[in-house]
Amino acid sequence: MDKLLKLWQSTGLYHVEPGQLLMIVVCLGLIYLAIRKGFEPLLLIPIGFGGLLANIPVANMAEGQGILHLFYEVGLPTSVFPLLIFMGVGAMTDFGPMLANPKTLLLGAAAQFGIFATLLGALALAAMGIPGMEFTLREAASIAIIGGADGPTSIFVTAKLAPHLLGPIAVAAYSYMALVPLLQPPIMRALTTKEERAIVMKQLRPVGHVEKIIFPLMLALLVGMLLPDAAPLVGMFAFGNLLRECGVVDRLADTTRNALINIVTILLGLTVGSKLSADAFLQIKTLGILVLGLVAFCAGTAAGVLMARVMNMFSTNKINPLIGSAGVSAVPMAARVSNKVGLEANPQNFLLMHAMGPNVAGVIGSAVAAGILLSFVG
Repeated sequence: MDKLLKLWQSTGLYHVEPGQLLMIVVCLGLIYLAIRKGFEPLLLIPIGFGGLLANIPVANMAEGQGILHLFYEVGLPTSVFPLLIFMGVGAMTDFGPMLANPKTLLLGAAAQFGIFATLLGALALAAMGIPGMEFTLREAASIAIIGGADGPTSIFVTAKLAPHLLGPIAVAAYSYMALVPLLQPPIMRALTTKEERAIVMKQLRPVGHVEKIIFPLMLALLVGMLLPDAAPLVGMFAFGNLLRECGVVDRLADTTRNALINIVTILLGLTVGSKLSADAFLQIKTLGILVLGLVAFCAGTAAGVLMARVMNMFSTNKINPLIGSAGVSAVPMAARVSNKVGLEANPQNFLLMHAMGPNVAGVIGSAVAAGILLSFVG
């Protein structure tokens, strides 16, 4: 009988706590959204499964010598994972739509408004003395970068400014990236009329091969010289793009945009999911970070849409305001959402290539915003 009792006491069922059960349900919900609803399965399935493993009692997979904790130590505090992701994204990105319509740079810049608005908001909450919301300037800057909807950038900034918040900020950033199809459409519809959503934009001009080669070189040099703190992010992004566009290293480009980024996405997803453990997640400060991150993301989406409407007041070639929401740097999810909402208003209106302009500009914008924060706060 004693052996049976000892066996029972060694099981996870004996040690499981209500918080762990709650987080297991949340993680199963993320996996459901990925499989059933198609909400960014490449992110949500690894994150959700990593969360499941982290909440299994006694297994200790997310701490000590657990495999998920080892992934975390290798990839997040060192910023190795986010920089490799940026290189892979660069190899997958076509700068053509942005180069063909440079005005979209303004939309990418406007969508970074959420970052700086949330920085001020977090500092205001800290000044009010709300329990659990006592954020320092470095912590507030790390939380604010979530507004760019750019997980790698959020990890890169937080690792330098507030490494103790790396877990909750990574979870928040990647959660909002994955939930772009759920969060953005209501904001886009609320800030535009049906006529605006149905605007058909002019065909983009062809962009030459030489332009596409010169741009990543100039981008890396310009940003690196002006904002050295942003050079690692922009440098890896530009390098990946150069591999794609130069046309003489197809094997390297193919590896970077397929095998390499897929492997790193798996490891990063499991690592981020490991921070969904009940002990780390169910805290007032963590929940505050999630709320502030949501505000930052929504503010960035709204700012991009409103900037497009303002630009239409001074332009004869009208911009569909929906592409402004793609200024957040969730590539290519935000561009696909812009296209989907546009098709609802006009089934013949395909906005995907137009939306890729601000979407790519948003990646650059969030990296530049990160460099500014690191320069002033770091």
